[in-house]
Amino acid sequence: MEPITSSVQNRKNRGIFNRMLDGVEKAGNKLPDPVTLFILFAVIVILASHLASVLGVKAVNPATKETVEAVSLLTKEGFQKIMTNMVKNFAEFPPLGLVLVTMIGVGLAEGVGLISALLRKLVLGAPKGIITFSIVFAGLLANMAGDAGFIVLPPIAALVFMSVGRHPIAGMVVAYASVAGGFSANLIVNMLDALLAGFTQSAAEIVDPDFQTNPAMNWYFLAGSCLFFVPLAIWVTEKVVEPRLPEYKGPRMPMDKLSPEEAKGLRYAGAATLVFLLLVAVTIVPENGWLRGENGAVITSPFMNSLVPIIMGLFLFPALAYGIATKSIQSDKDIAQEIAKSLGTMGMYMAIAFFAAQFIAYFNWSNLGIIMAISGADLLKGLGLTGLPLLIGFILFCGTLNLFIASASAKWAIVGPVFVPMFMLLGYDPAFTQVAYRIGDSITNPITPMFAYFAILLAGAKKFDKNMGLGSLISVMLPYTIFFGIAWILFFIAWYYLGIPLGPGADIHLNN
Repeated sequence: MEPITSSVQNRKNRGIFNRMLDGVEKAGNKLPDPVTLFILFAVIVILASHLASVLGVKAVNPATKETVEAVSLLTKEGFQKIMTNMVKNFAEFPPLGLVLVTMIGVGLAEGVGLISALLRKLVLGAPKGIITFSIVFAGLLANMAGDAGFIVLPPIAALVFMSVGRHPIAGMVVAYASVAGGFSANLIVNMLDALLAGFTQSAAEIVDPDFQTNPAMNWYFLAGSCLFFVPLAIWVTEKVVEPRLPEYKGPRMPMDKLSPEEAKGLRYAGAATLVFLLLVAVTIVPENGWLRGENGAVITSPFMNSLVPIIMGLFLFPALAYGIATKSIQSDKDIAQEIAKSLGTMGMYMAIAFFAAQFIAYFNWSNLGIIMAISGADLLKGLGLTGLPLLIGFILFCGTLNLFIASASAKWAIVGPVFVPMFMLLGYDPAFTQVAYRIGDSITNPITPMFAYFAILLAGAKKFDKNMGLGSLISVMLPYTIFFGIAWILFFIAWYYLGIPLGPGADIHLNN
């Protein structure tokens, strides 16, 4: 295929912006691996706890009126606690079980080909006039399957754009931007919701040991975000990004449609999904449903505590139906192997989780988390930063941090134990702090070279433009970050003033 020369790359003069991006890339490459980061943080907490204890650092908890003193972990008792609780810290780390259980369903769906077929169906089945819409919508839905959308959707979108004479790089970037920039916007509660809720739970317990979170606590806000996200992504693509690219003069490449077996598998998967949802409805819709709470409650009920296995089932049963229909599952051994294969890919996550669990435990034992939260809350109150300026600043802080640490869970494990308690003491529900974090974590995803799949996107773009470099690709992606950021922050402000609940059992302020 003849490479397409991109007008974006034809600039000899590297301006301030490109030099800044080079600096971001260089600084990000110098950061240690997340595993190393958490080891360093754990050591720092141990040393800081001893120093704070020697200096007599303490604070008064406004919630309980009790004086909280720093506790040294660099003592005989502290060392014993570290050693005897190491396995317990890991085994009882809330995000660990949430993610692994969810991955049983997601991994099987990906392994049997259901996710790939579903994305192709959404994109290939769309009329020419709504191709961009179908790609954006598929990108948002792809987030429910974790990282699969980053690998599957951009090359599909490139071929779809080529098939109608549009620039393939435009197709790749809108697909990537939809998955990455809209990483938290979704209509369905998914694995990321469960993952972050686990970290939020641990952080909230620093202030209130009895506080309960749930994976759906941001659902209303994130589902509502899709209403503006889809048309905005279409507008940025067709009015800003595509005009910057040269006219496509390469060949049109029609895409292979779904095979009869794949189409049959999707029908079976759809039927299985409907049956599963009906079964879930039976447990929650009747007043005496098995997952209802006391007096027929829904918000505070076993149903809310069962969202993770429900999410797992939402992928698992359609995947079984698809696999049986397409014969990619021929025995129970195939099922076990695919599940084992998907869990095998979680090795790095488990390594990070082990050290993150130790860091968070040490942070709690030392009382540094609650002391920092109380002191930080008092400082912010003294400066008058307790409302939207503070929250918007937090979003921008998280977005900047995301340029250097792309992992959503790793960042939240670092900042959550400080900001969740701090904002709780200022009267904000942990769900609101989490949703602010998720906006910041998402909006700079399209432009950070630290995101694992950015290199894959760059390699794919070079197939169509051999001169496509890091700076030129980021310059094409940057409009998505700018417009997504502005729109999402405005949406956040509107939601704040309207006082709409963020999700089931989750309000903006505490004690509403």
